[in-house]
Amino acid sequence: MVGWFLALVAIVGHFGLHLTIYNRLNATGLPRRRLKRIEMGFFATTLLIPLAVVVFYSEHLLALAYGSLTLGDLPWPLAVYSAVCIATVAIFGPPWLLSRPPLHRESLDVAREVRQVRVDRELGMSLARTAKCRWEARFPANQIFDLAIEHKTLPVAGLPEELEQFRIAHLSDIHLTGHIAPDFVRYAVEVATAWQPDLFALTGDLVDKQPCLEWLGGCFSSARARHGCYFVLGNHDLRVPDPGAVRSGMVAAGWEDLGGRERVLSLDGLRLRLLGNEAPWFPAAELAEGPAATDEFRLLLSHSPDQLPWARRRDVRLMLAGHTHGGQGRLPWIGPVLSPSRFGSRYASGSFYIEPTTLHVSRGLSAVHLLRLRCPPELALLTLTRAQLQ
Repeated sequence: MVGWFLALVAIVGHFGLHLTIYNRLNATGLPRRRLKRIEMGFFATTLLIPLAVVVFYSEHLLALAYGSLTLGDLPWPLAVYSAVCIATVAIFGPPWLLSRPPLHRESLDVAREVRQVRVDRELGMSLARTAKCRWEARFPANQIFDLAIEHKTLPVAGLPEELEQFRIAHLSDIHLTGHIAPDFVRYAVEVATAWQPDLFALTGDLVDKQPCLEWLGGCFSSARARHGCYFVLGNHDLRVPDPGAVRSGMVAAGWEDLGGRERVLSLDGLRLRLLGNEAPWFPAAELAEGPAATDEFRLLLSHSPDQLPWARRRDVRLMLAGHTHGGQGRLPWIGPVLSPSRFGSRYASGSFYIEPTTLHVSRGLSAVHLLRLRCPPELALLTLTRAQLQ
């Protein structure tokens, strides 16, 4: 019985180790071609290592399972790798379980109202522009066109009285690839604008394909917010030969580029300091570490939730991010598994509080991969409220 248990733990550890490496690799600023080569190598070892074990060590595995061998009796390559896999489960398994949705101590209990709209039916048109998209859209339970419009009352520690009920429309990960018609993005922007937000925040990954640059004006020029519309770029914007063209297109559409910059707004004597962080793909705003002044509130737009430590060291009280797409799929109870983050799937989507920062991570509007399972695209309409958080 012990042998079967160890064999099962080793198998779980093997896949967990590769998943951990995949998630962390995609949190780096490595050039895309190099990253893809490394990913392909790990994808190969994910499949080839179990195959090699079955081919060369099947008798040893059966002996271990039935208790006639111990780990120490195995051939050294198999013994060493099995020990690594078992250690992976022992070391990383408990923290991973504690980060699952029902147990996640950093998750915020947020009041929200969700309205899910099948956008292609709402518009009375097909949104799939390519054969690949039309084919994948037919997959059972695929939610790529099921936009979740989520009204959330977001508690923020230390929120000034001037920002009570302040309204932020948060979009992320637009991914204009040419597969999905720009009408999908335009619909989300128009819904957000009709809500009359105080501020519109867009947290990166706007354009994947050069021809889609010309869509930016049509998608985003209708956006309006009382105190402005702001954006940062993400790693996928590097797929365009000149990411500066993405910035120029958004500025021409009436948006303000916050990438690696800051902007201070004056609201009834309060200084609202807006910060942009596109690291590790582009520079972050230059701001010294330390507490904010008593008359200042700091809000960060970051493409990735990985910049949370950066935010905390600078007394950012509200951070908006995307990048992770909610994992593209969420298992019942377990939640997301895939998540391109140094934190794994810990902050794949949702609202969190890690003193002193409230973090909101969007599932994003679209993706390169045209499959979403239990993970619909998201337009977040956030109403801020003061709260005592621990």
